[in-house]
Amino acid sequence: MQTELSKKLGVEHALFGFTPFPAVVAAISRAGGFGVLGAVRYTAPDDLKRDLDWIEAHVDGMPYGLDVVMPAKKVEGVTEADVEAMIPEGHRQYVKDTLAKYGVPELAEGEASGWRITGWMEQVARNQLDVAFDYPIKLLANALGSPPADVIQRAHDQNVLVAALAGSARHARKHAEAGIDIVVAQGYEAGGHTGDIASMVLTPEVVEAVDPLPVLAAGGIGSGQQMAAALTLGAQGVWLGSIWLTVTEADMHSRALTRKLLAAGSGDTVRSRALTGKPARQLRTEWTDAWDDPNGPGTLPMPLQGLLVADAVSRIQRHEVEPLLGTPVGQIVGRMNSERSVQEVVDDLTRDFEKAVDRLNRIAGRSHE
Repeated sequence: MQTELSKKLGVEHALFGFTPFPAVVAAISRAGGFGVLGAVRYTAPDDLKRDLDWIEAHVDGMPYGLDVVMPAKKVEGVTEADVEAMIPEGHRQYVKDTLAKYGVPELAEGEASGWRITGWMEQVARNQLDVAFDYPIKLLANALGSPPADVIQRAHDQNVLVAALAGSARHARKHAEAGIDIVVAQGYEAGGHTGDIASMVLTPEVVEAVDPLPVLAAGGIGSGQQMAAALTLGAQGVWLGSIWLTVTEADMHSRALTRKLLAAGSGDTVRSRALTGKPARQLRTEWTDAWDDPNGPGTLPMPLQGLLVADAVSRIQRHEVEPLLGTPVGQIVGRMNSERSVQEVVDDLTRDFEKAVDRLNRIAGRSHE
């Protein structure tokens, strides 16, 4: 599965895998794809350095990249404490009441809660980049659009390609004008923050809008047939995230959550503001239902919602309270019905891609059989 972009990056398959797990990043790259480490949870630079050291030791010299969450516009002088102070007391009480309703225990004394959503703050991302640019990363992706101009220039000075996610052709054009190298067209079906346009419509619109920049298709892709469709629509590769959540290398820390993912169908996700304050596709749970309940207080805008629920989400995950337990995931979760290694996933994807291409060749009368 070779395209001009995959050849430029030196990978066997034009298959880009986004994941928060270092072991999955390395395994994707070793399997012939391009692993991309999600950095938003690394609020401490030393933790990112530790995991990049691990990837370097296990990637067998294959290329990989980093994904950050960095706003294009800088906000001066705002601290996490300033943002915390903006959260209404009524919303805090709603969190307490919901957790009490389901009997969610507190964290053990001295046990730290999980990462807080501070990666939206520019300085956090800049600290991550100060670490990452000491490593031979080949791609820098930004989930919030185009990075600031000086970051794009810094990446280009180090021969690092820059990618940005887009949910519309209008967003994609802005990325092209900003000087990025790759647009990731992320459709409505995708996990995490998504727009309103489905991949089948979005991908060709973005391809046309930014030509000749390469486009990666994202959202609702979890089979070789879907990868072939993406390339037929003009993409130069695919960007996959959700499918890696149930691979054997993924460190989910929760067997209960893995079971829920394996049992879920494609209709068991919802775009909800419950996690971050922006619409993000995730497993539908009684937690998302509570925040979407018209009788509740409603969600707060980003980043207030993320800070409001950070400790609660940590408690739900730590104690595996199944009715409330969820994670960002795309509609492709309906195909994630068995635990496989990364290599097995890549083998299945590429094998089915070849079958799909052969089928198209037969339809076009180009079969050599």
